[in-house]
Amino acid sequence: MPKSRLPGDGRKTRRSPVKKKTTKKTAVKKTAASATHAGDVHRFIGLSLGGGKTDKACLAVLEYYPKHKKIFLSRLVEKIKSDEVHSADFKIQEVIRQYHNEIDLIAFDVPFRLPVCLQSEDCCNSIEDCKKPHVKWMWEYTRKLHKKKKPRKLFTPYTQRCVEMYVSSELEEPFILQHAMGANTAPLLARAMYLQRGLKAKCIEVFPKLSVWRLGRSLNVMKSHLRFHKHAIGGDESRREILSALSTHNVAFVYDQDVKLMIENNHAFEAFICALTAFLSFKGSTEPRPDGFPPNEDWIEFPRVNVRWEGF
Repeated sequence: MPKSRLPGDGRKTRRSPVKKKTTKKTAVKKTAASATHAGDVHRFIGLSLGGGKTDKACLAVLEYYPKHKKIFLSRLVEKIKSDEVHSADFKIQEVIRQYHNEIDLIAFDVPFRLPVCLQSEDCCNSIEDCKKPHVKWMWEYTRKLHKKKKPRKLFTPYTQRCVEMYVSSELEEPFILQHAMGANTAPLLARAMYLQRGLKAKCIEVFPKLSVWRLGRSLNVMKSHLRFHKHAIGGDESRREILSALSTHNVAFVYDQDVKLMIENNHAFEAFICALTAFLSFKGSTEPRPDGFPPNEDWIEFPRVNVRWEGF
């Protein structure tokens, strides 16, 4: 991948040891010329959250320059944690606020809304006689699944959503998405809700494992690397292969230090994947809701099969 930079890519370059005196007018002209040369920029933020009291949260900022048809990972912040004065949530919001209103999409790797049954005050007391669209969809899905699979278990619409059921059996591979209000995800959902309500930009939800699978298949990465990218043993090598494929196909420019960081830290890698999926959503290259899917239910953004990277 070429190592050239576009002006205004957000990185500070090393200053020349020779100091030149410039007037304010000259400086203003240079800045304006630089901005004109770079053209418009679309910005996407990916968030990989851990618990509020851990240091696992990571944030990636992806920039897309339509004039040059280039995608840049302009910023990667890892291990965002609280200190004696400021919380990790404050630090995340502070980074996002630096971009003012110049953000197209923010992608979370966890849900940021409660299941529909917990949002509505007039929710039914039992699923057996509920006529809500999402519960009816769950019943239809469950009955169809019971014909193929045992043991036959019912659903719990106050902990799970339709999208979790859908991706577990309706795609090319089964993808197990944790229930939104399950024991592992509920604390992260609460944190994402807390962060999301203070954000002005549109937010989407991404399932990194599914995005990695679809992206990797479009780049001919071995399935074993796509299945085990987050494993403690061998995960770093899988992430290396995926990032190498992205570089080989000239998908995005990533600085060497950020490549190293993402190989070492899966949360940083998944923040980047979230931002890249947000870009694909912006370009209309993510899967739409299937026919008959309840309109009041959440949907996750994930790439279409065999994404075409040419012509962006």
